[in-house]
Amino acid sequence: MYKVIDNTGFVRGAFDSLGTAMEAAKLIDEFVTIKGADFEVCGIFGVDSVKNGLCPDGVVYDWNKASRIGRVKKERV
Repeated sequence: MYKVIDNTGFVRGAFDSLGTAMEAAKLIDEFVTIKGADFEVCGIFGVDSVKNGLCPDGVVYDWNKASRIGRVKKERV
């Protein structure tokens, strides 16, 4: 059994599979926690693509692997 719980602690639904719980969380479209027997996962579900530099909610996606701290330089200077 997987419970979808909103940030106020209200149980928004109980589901037999993790897949259906995640689909319900996507429809809720806010920060939720999914609790199962062995684990829990939280977040806003449904952000799965970046188009034209924007996340589905309109936030600019500007993460760049090349500029991360501790990167390995591929060129010798």
